[in-house]
Amino acid sequence: MQDSYDLVVVGGGIVGLSTAYKYQMAFPQHRIAILEKESKLGAHQTGRNSGVIHSGIYYKPGSFKALNCTNGRKQIVAFAKEHGVKHDICGKIILATEEKELPILQRIFDRGVENEIEGIEMIGPEAIREIEPHVRGIKAIRVPVTGIIDYVGMCHKLVELIEAINPESKLMLNTQFLESFTEDGKEGIKTNQGTFYTGLKIFCAGLQSDRLARKEGAKPDMKIIGFRGDYYELTEQARHKVKHLIYPVPDPDFPFLGVHFTRMVDQSIECGPNAVFSFKREGYSPTSFDLKDTVEALSYAGTWKLFGKHAKQGMEEMKRAFSKKLFLQALRKMIPDLQMEDIQPVRAGVRAQALKYNGELVDDFKIEKFGNSVHVLNAPSPAATASLAIADEILDMAGLVPKA
Repeated sequence: MQDSYDLVVVGGGIVGLSTAYKYQMAFPQHRIAILEKESKLGAHQTGRNSGVIHSGIYYKPGSFKALNCTNGRKQIVAFAKEHGVKHDICGKIILATEEKELPILQRIFDRGVENEIEGIEMIGPEAIREIEPHVRGIKAIRVPVTGIIDYVGMCHKLVELIEAINPESKLMLNTQFLESFTEDGKEGIKTNQGTFYTGLKIFCAGLQSDRLARKEGAKPDMKIIGFRGDYYELTEQARHKVKHLIYPVPDPDFPFLGVHFTRMVDQSIECGPNAVFSFKREGYSPTSFDLKDTVEALSYAGTWKLFGKHAKQGMEEMKRAFSKKLFLQALRKMIPDLQMEDIQPVRAGVRAQALKYNGELVDDFKIEKFGNSVHVLNAPSPAATASLAIADEILDMAGLVPKA
């Protein structure tokens, strides 16, 4: 197969599809090819995250994450309302269960005020019980603008809208990027399904983002390391114990938010995720293993420096990955009457996290231009929430559409 397109987007997750949609809106006559190596949309991070529309309360004021999360949240809610994507702005609480957590909770609240998160308030034990009768805590932040959404459903809606604007734009599943090329003055992409000519490429490859950038000759100063997150769900008999979203106060020294309760759009209640080093970038069970992924990660100095910094927390997370009892203990800090029979394992996801050589996690979104390509190198949470805003940033960086 050979064909020519105005834009090729590599990656059929929420960020890639949001970017394709924004480009198609701006250039309705242009032809877009969206290449997805899997047989379905949102097969990895998009379809395996918590399904949360994040408020933006946690992020450093002025950071790429903070600005784009707030902007993206407003865009995604408006999009869901307009196009009938399943969602619910149900609100959440960030719960302190111990005195030592109160200063951290206050810092999060202050950051939320600085980030202009609408309607947040600090509440005490009585108000906590009123919102969540089974939860026990000493103080909490109520965040009314947090919600849940069907991100995979949104992916399908984006493709539907793109093809409605221009029927010559195409989604190509089972189509894997192999390399970029230039020959006889023409630029393009070679895939397992043939060659596609284009002068503009946008890579939103998630767990493979660093590898695809290097295939193009770029030299990103980071490497993607996978962290698997396991989820349990409440049994039908126990669902009444959770009404909204319930998050713990995060450990400021550990770069993850901790196990939490999420009411999904289908009314099920998920619990998790934990965060453990994954021996396979796209491995979704505790025993998943890939030799190339493992050697690449463990031969990188940054990985060992990260392990050294977070050895204690890392061991706790690893033990919890193999122990339902330990997972339950973490959940019972927030809901003490939760029982072993109330939870059952349901699924897992892998978070693509960019890691520097010195062992520091790349805390913010990282997008870089290389030649006629734009590479989204680091887009962990809240990238799904921020996807429509990230799309604006990508198109602005490519010199196509100025940010609104």
